[in-house]
Amino acid sequence: MDITFDKTEKTQGVIKISVNRADFQPGVDQKIKEYSKTANIKGFRQGKVPVGMIKKMYGNALIVDEINKLVSEKLNGYLKESDTQFLGEPLPIQKDEEFDWENQDSFEFEYEIGFAEPFEVKADKKVKLEKYFINVDDKVIDETIENLQRQFGEMENPEISSDKDTLYGQVKSKDESIDQEISIDLRDVEKGTLKKLVGIKVGAEVEIDPKKSFKHENVLKNQLKLNDEDYKKLKKLSFELKAVNHHKLAPVNQELFDKTFGKDTIKDEVGFRDRVKEIVSQNYKGESEQFFDHQVREKLSESAKINLPDEFLKKWLVRTNENITPELMELEYDSYAKELKWSLIRNQIVKNQEIKVEHEDVIAEAKELIKKQFAGSGIGNQMDDQLDTFANNYLQGENGENYMKVFNQVQSQKVLDHIKEEVTVKEKTVSLDEFRKL
Repeated sequence: MDITFDKTEKTQGVIKISVNRADFQPGVDQKIKEYSKTANIKGFRQGKVPVGMIKKMYGNALIVDEINKLVSEKLNGYLKESDTQFLGEPLPIQKDEEFDWENQDSFEFEYEIGFAEPFEVKADKKVKLEKYFINVDDKVIDETIENLQRQFGEMENPEISSDKDTLYGQVKSKDESIDQEISIDLRDVEKGTLKKLVGIKVGAEVEIDPKKSFKHENVLKNQLKLNDEDYKKLKKLSFELKAVNHHKLAPVNQELFDKTFGKDTIKDEVGFRDRVKEIVSQNYKGESEQFFDHQVREKLSESAKINLPDEFLKKWLVRTNENITPELMELEYDSYAKELKWSLIRNQIVKNQEIKVEHEDVIAEAKELIKKQFAGSGIGNQMDDQLDTFANNYLQGENGENYMKVFNQVQSQKVLDHIKEEVTVKEKTVSLDEFRKL
């Protein structure tokens, strides 16, 4: 058997496997002998069926099975042993019906495959990053308390909109390529568009500019299920108001304190604000760390300049996932590509730095995840003696997928921690509004 790999493009190629009769015939003959000993055919005693009859009845099927087995073993071995960083799985180019299984003495199989070119990961003091901390000032506390008042307040549906309402309506483009219902939280809207949307009646129609109307482009882009390229092409839209959700704020009193933190935990507004500030500070510290991790990943992915076989990967993902359509793939591919690039970078750093993840690390992380899951229920500190059982049960679930999921999380964090020690980090405190814009 021969196997070759020909690069047809910068990050794509074809694997060819040649199989001759001398490769597959011994295995086929052995199978025929085994079949003749066990086959039950009318008119013959078991074990006495002529070899010729077995060949006639099962010969082609046995040839196909033996060749497929040999090709699969050869292909998998080549992918594992090769120095090339293959991506996705080989996609067969030929169809089985093209072969004359009975009379051909040699067969050639071809597979499309994508790969990543060698790349360099730079993680040293020349790499400079800013780490942002959020200043939890009175404005942030007021905003958080107002959110709690909205959460525990009453919902009304007035005919006329006011600021901070949530609007529901139909958005349309002039060419009618977009015509669907969306929701608009007026707190996410820029001042210019806010003036247009406040004080309007149900049934009113307003023109909005998707590029200038929202504080964050994802507010509209995600609802319309558009990728970056299609969103950039988007022009002005008409919005017809169908309904208004107005939150009547709950008063800041003992009832709100109890609903938020438990009965009689907080006694006055000063204590309420202090507790809110403590929790918000913890949460924003976590958000700051997550955003910094995101910055690290983006910076290294950008500097590594990894070229992916995009067209091959799209084809492979659509062909091997029945729930993914070509249209959905176009929407989701950018996110997939980012994760794949980070995975390649992570694996290279793991190899170069000999970063190891022990079983104990996975257990500890699983415990932390479970603690966080139960934290909101108020029983987090009462379940320490059961954590080992919960963690083990979780990690054994989903046929090992949960274990690998946590393993990868731990590995990623170890890689990120290593990178943070190597690069230059400048810390900066910003307001919540500034952080949101970032």
